[in-house]
Amino acid sequence: MKLSTIILAAGQGKRMESDLAKVLHLLHGKTLLSYVVATAKAAGSPDITAIVGHQAEAVIEAFRGQGLTFIKQGALLGTGHAVLQAREKFKHYTGVVLILCGDVPLLQPATVRSLFSHHSENNEVTVLTTRLTHPAGYGRIITGKEGQVLRIVEERDATEAEREVSEINTGIYCVNSKFLFEALMMVKNNNAQQEYYLTDIIAIAHEHGYRVGRLIAADHREVMGINTLPELELAHRYLQEIRSGTGACDEAR
Repeated sequence: MKLSTIILAAGQGKRMESDLAKVLHLLHGKTLLSYVVATAKAAGSPDITAIVGHQAEAVIEAFRGQGLTFIKQGALLGTGHAVLQAREKFKHYTGVVLILCGDVPLLQPATVRSLFSHHSENNEVTVLTTRLTHPAGYGRIITGKEGQVLRIVEERDATEAEREVSEINTGIYCVNSKFLFEALMMVKNNNAQQEYYLTDIIAIAHEHGYRVGRLIAADHREVMGINTLPELELAHRYLQEIRSGTGACDEAR
């Protein structure tokens, strides 16, 4: 089964307190986005598309000659809207789309390969999740009585009971291409942010009788998103730990 990648790299990253595009910040001397690109390639995805927005030209220039396709997201209307910008490029593609986040640099190729393998078990959508002791700020995975994924709810839209859920969305998915773009056309922006959430394709899949799977990442460090300078500093430490095989018992944050 074919695997192509879409990397979400359009965000401004206001909380980084920097004029530099978030995905161009450095981690051990390399841009955050370069780690994500390398992971996609190592996981077996030769075709990589990056959705860019804030400082798009600077991001494109930084990766010129590396074989990436760049698509600009004019108005930043959410993650669902971002992925939808690639609809024309993928109109004849019939394989699986791997969706990665440009600010999640520690994800390991082996984890992506496991996600892809898990997805191949007749799933229409497969989401990578993890469990955190302190899940504040993340979308929660809402499951049914038999453990099936029903939907993902963003924290701002969650009830008090849903906020108690410790399993969170990492923003990383494998999705069958045809379903992905059909579902994105159904996504509405009736939420607290008034954005088009990519996460809504999970509920759409469930409502239409498609199989939704999930893989729970054992190491929360791999799926850490970087939104602030302190988180970037923490990622420096995590990267050293992951490379040395230490720190696996750190408390989930």
